[in-house]
Amino acid sequence: MATTPAIRPRPPLRLGLTTNYLILIVLTMFALAPIVVMGFNSLKSNAEVGRNPLGPPAAIQWNNYPRAWEQGEFGKTTRNSAILVASTVIGVLALGGMAAYSLARLNLPGGGMVMLLLLVISTLPIQLFLVPLFFLWKNLGLINNLAGLTLIYTATNAPFAIFLLRSYMVQLPADFEDAARVDGANEWQVFSKVVLPLSWPGFLTVGLVVGLGVWNEFLLATVFISNPDLFPVATSYYRFTSRFSRDWSLTSAAAVMMIAPILILFLALQRRFIDGLTQGGLKG
Repeated sequence: MATTPAIRPRPPLRLGLTTNYLILIVLTMFALAPIVVMGFNSLKSNAEVGRNPLGPPAAIQWNNYPRAWEQGEFGKTTRNSAILVASTVIGVLALGGMAAYSLARLNLPGGGMVMLLLLVISTLPIQLFLVPLFFLWKNLGLINNLAGLTLIYTATNAPFAIFLLRSYMVQLPADFEDAARVDGANEWQVFSKVVLPLSWPGFLTVGLVVGLGVWNEFLLATVFISNPDLFPVATSYYRFTSRFSRDWSLTSAAAVMMIAPILILFLALQRRFIDGLTQGGLKG
């Protein structure tokens, strides 16, 4: 009796993977197209922007950048934003790191309630607290003060830092910490000498996210800073676009200068950023 040869199943079509790539390409084009157009317009004359608002420049106008930098006083405002970013990141990492270690390793009584409280607070919009916070800061003399704005930024970003760093520290093996305690290390030494070096990808991720948020923040800076000498780059760019609303070449050059530092930083650290987010999210 002759046997029927086995019919091999056809390999599955890779339409799903192709569709995913097509969707990613389309989304990438939507994301990059405005940035490319803005870069093109920053190198054109204002008349050429009116004639050709989407295409590349026919004659490159490099002088748009020094003109925008000088007339928008971006040297001063960039320095203010750098101070805000650096001080906020340092404060958030210091306070958030210690709080996350306490909640992850020290088995504090009521630690679960603290995490729940932080979760609830982090979901509330900051607009709910603007009026009482403004009067409180006014009575404390912290209006038009970079230190006062830094305190607000630190408080609003601390819950995110605690959540992510705690998630990262929970999955660290406790053997190294136990060995350090056996050798006579106290809790601060365990945190600074053992946990901190192992958790640096999480700290880097938190620092990058907080820095991006502070650099681009607009609402709080508008409410609590009215002195032009203390404006961060976001509010100064808004004033610049109000002054030169019809000069698209200058406003585009100013926008490129505003986003360039943080874009370069993100592209340089994107691999560490993704690793920190994924590793920190493995365990809760």
